[in-house]
Amino acid sequence: MAAPSAPRPPRPRKEPQPLVIPRNAAEEQRLRLERLMRNPEKTVPIPEKLNEWAPRPPPEFVRDVMGSSAGAGSGEFHVYRHLRRREYQRQDFMDAMAEKQRLDEEFQKKLERNKMIAEEQTAKRRRKPCSVVKISSSFCLPQKNKKYELVPSVSILGKVKQKKCSENH
Repeated sequence: MAAPSAPRPPRPRKEPQPLVIPRNAAEEQRLRLERLMRNPEKTVPIPEKLNEWAPRPPPEFVRDVMGSSAGAGSGEFHVYRHLRRREYQRQDFMDAMAEKQRLDEEFQKKLERNKMIAEEQTAKRRRKPCSVVKISSSFCLPQKNKKYELVPSVSILGKVKQKKCSENH
């Protein structure tokens, strides 16, 4: 038997929290966030992503080959029915996975196509000569997103005239 040790000091009492019942999902989320933020040093458990369900693989060797035919015992039909249901479930799963893979491939192709179109547009805009906008009587600045370079320009009756730069930016 263990020797009696010194008595423990009493634990500090927690202050009582008011009972708050959330009325909707937003309020429930707010309460959870407040609870988490009371102690920011405490680690927060983040659940792992659950693995996707997959059916059991079919058996390598089937010993009792059976069917729902005459001569089978009364319990054999139920065994056959379960095997058939499991096989249909496996085939449905494989069909769903093939469809998901097909949709993923289509999405990747669409992303690649959009990326190529954006690249072509950017290249086309790069080849286009830049135009400049007059800001004073003697100098111009190139348009937005271009290198800033001073270029002389001409004004017609006080209106701003756009002039093409001679250099490629």
